[in-house]
Amino acid sequence: MGKRKGLMEEFKKFIMRGNVMDMAVGVIVGGAFTSIVTSLNQDILTPILGIFGGTDFSSLKITLGSGENAPVLCYGNFITAVINFLITAFVIFILIKAINSLSSRLIKKEEKKQAAPTTKKCPYCCSEIALEAVRCPHCTSVLED
Repeated sequence: MGKRKGLMEEFKKFIMRGNVMDMAVGVIVGGAFTSIVTSLNQDILTPILGIFGGTDFSSLKITLGSGENAPVLCYGNFITAVINFLITAFVIFILIKAINSLSSRLIKKEEKKQAAPTTKKCPYCCSEIALEAVRCPHCTSVLED
């Protein structure tokens, strides 16, 4: 019973780790995003492309053989899936590019806002001393403002 309890504790620790939860959220959001891109492709882009090309990709197929139960190769669905993939990859690329651009801007702002110096150099002995010091603790020289 002790091993089982230890295993369950270890599993619980693994599940509650941040990166596992992040991955779960990513999978859920990815599934929702996929349905949005699929709808964009099937309901908007495919009909528009059908106007120019005169065909709807999802209806493209070849019957292999003859008869009622002959296998059907639905290559139009494959073309639709490829278009879905390309749209998804492009949108993710644009999102990541925007996120990287924003984060680099924030990093540059943080670098500009670096903390004011708290020390200065003694002009006589070149030791590092507190900014408020009026006398150098190393060489005992009186410092002028």
